[in-house]
Amino acid sequence: MAKRYAALGYEVAIPALFDRQKPGTVVAFDTPGEGRELMLSADLDANIADIDAARAALAARGGKVGVIGFCWGGGLAVRAAQMLDVACAVSFYGTRLAQYLDRPLKVPVQGHFGTTDEHTPPALVAEAQAYLGDVFEVFSYDAGHAFANDARPAHVVQAAETAHARAQAFLEAHIS
Repeated sequence: MAKRYAALGYEVAIPALFDRQKPGTVVAFDTPGEGRELMLSADLDANIADIDAARAALAARGGKVGVIGFCWGGGLAVRAAQMLDVACAVSFYGTRLAQYLDRPLKVPVQGHFGTTDEHTPPALVAEAQAYLGDVFEVFSYDAGHAFANDARPAHVVQAAETAHARAQAFLEAHIS
């Protein structure tokens, strides 16, 4: 995904959010249990600090900074929009949304969710949208979790392309 958005002309930084627990970790898609365990044991404040460090590095080059995340990172993108000096955020099937319903968004967030996503079910998305208000723009797709990940069987081409086109337009509107 970083290459996709870099090809659109965006400067991209990817914080290594598992390095505090296990330096150099890259979790393969065929070993999701390892990623889940690291995610569950991660310190949210430390993760936000790492995202903020990436944000600061990009901001130092000039211009506005947006945050985009997928799955756990999609939830962290919502949190970043509540806490950090960013222009906007995009959340693809962000997980752990319930824990972020404790403060308002500071900037616009665009969310992309599957209607059959068991990790972030439609009822939770509706609850988040009700809490976060109109600044949280939500799009739903006839898909499940990870529908935009072309390396997973859950990939839904049309939903992914539509979501990415919407995300690109959103980013252009808020950081270009």
